[in-house]
Amino acid sequence: MPVGSPILPLALLQNDGCAVVVGSQGAIGGALLARLAVGARPGSIIGLHRASSPPLDLLDEASIARTASHVASIGMPVRLVIDATGFLHGGGFLPEKALNQIDPVHMARAFAINAIGPALLMKHLLPLLSPDGRSVFATLSAKVGSIGDNQLGGWYAYRASKAALNQLVHTAAIELKRRKPQAICVALHPGTVDSGLSQPFGKAGLDVQTPDQAAERLLAVIDGLTPAQSGGFFDYRGEVLPW
Repeated sequence: MPVGSPILPLALLQNDGCAVVVGSQGAIGGALLARLAVGARPGSIIGLHRASSPPLDLLDEASIARTASHVASIGMPVRLVIDATGFLHGGGFLPEKALNQIDPVHMARAFAINAIGPALLMKHLLPLLSPDGRSVFATLSAKVGSIGDNQLGGWYAYRASKAALNQLVHTAAIELKRRKPQAICVALHPGTVDSGLSQPFGKAGLDVQTPDQAAERLLAVIDGLTPAQSGGFFDYRGEVLPW
C-alpha cells in the first residue's frame, strides 16, 4: 500500500467500537486522528487534548477522569486508544548532554508528561477497553528509552522518563491480561518524525518521516498486534525493541 493511502477500516474497528486518540492536537496525533476518521462512523473517532470538548490535561487527573466518563457515555465498545503525547524540550529546557546539565524541574516535567500522565491514562482508559474480542491501548514511547540500546548517553530526563513509561506499560499489561485476555497494551516507537518535538534534532542520514507516514506505519503495527504481544515494546516496523 503506498504511503498516503488510507488504512481503513482497521480490523479492530470493522464491526463495532470506537477509537480514542489522546494528544490529537500534535503532529502525530493529528495524523492518526485524520487517518482513523476516513470512512469511520460519525462519533466513533474521538480526539482528546487540552482544547477538546471535554478537555484533557495530562497533568490533571480530574480532567482525565472526566474525559474517560465522556468516552464511556458514548455507548460504543472502546477498541483502540492511542496516547500520542510526549515531552522532549520546551519551556526553556533542552535535552541534557552531560550530568551537570540535569535540572530537577526539567526532570520532573519529563516524568509528569512522559510517565505519570500516561499511567493515569491507563488507570482511567484501560477499564473502558471492550471485554469482548481484541482491543488495543498503545502509547508512544521512544527508542532512546531502551536501556539495552543506549550507546550514546545524554538526554537523561527523556531517556529515563520513557524507560519508566515502558515499565508502566509492561506492568499494566500483566494486570490487564487477567481481566481482559484479548486486550493488548503496548509501547510503540514512532521513529523520527518531522514535528516540533524532533525538528531541532534532525541529523543527516536519518529516516525522517512525515506525520502521515508515521501514522500509517503505526496503525499497520497496531492492526497486526496479537494478545500474546501485550506488554511489548515495538518500533514503527513492528520489530521488538530491547528494554
